[in-house]
Amino acid sequence: MSDRELYCDTCEGVVLFEAPFCGDGHGADCPELACTGCGAAVLVATVTFRPSTRSRRRAPHPARRHAA
Repeated sequence: MSDRELYCDTCEGVVLFEAPFCGDGHGADCPELACTGCGAAVLVATVTFRPSTRSRRRAPHPARRHAA
């Protein structure tokens, strides 16, 4: 089990959070943590963005009307 201290909204303070057994195989890097004080669960996730290698496509121009 991995533990770390984080702020808990329910406990209104910094408390110890621990990662319970992870059935997904993440091991110590499991993003799911539980507060040891009240049991509140949090999900710690990092997001990575990859810049697009293709050029941006412009939105099509609306059809223009011409007088008859």
